[in-house]
Amino acid sequence: MKRVKAACLMQTVHFMLKDGYPSYYAKREVREEYEKYLKQLERSKTKFKVVEEKENEDGSIIIKILKQYNNYEVGEYID
Repeated sequence: MKRVKAACLMQTVHFMLKDGYPSYYAKREVREEYEKYLKQLERSKTKFKVVEEKENEDGSIIIKILKQYNNYEVGEYID
């Protein structure tokens, strides 16, 4: 028999600018969407760690995030 002792996802998420919006507004919307995403993870009590955050020249944001999987323990993945 086997049991999962710890589980964690590594994701790369790209928050992209929306077409048809002025540049300043689109960049602000991307930043707000990113912050909303992190707050939603906190509200759902999902353990996570942003490993890397990169803002591109166009204002889009790419993050690499370690995230708890299905309420399993995260073990040493997220310290």
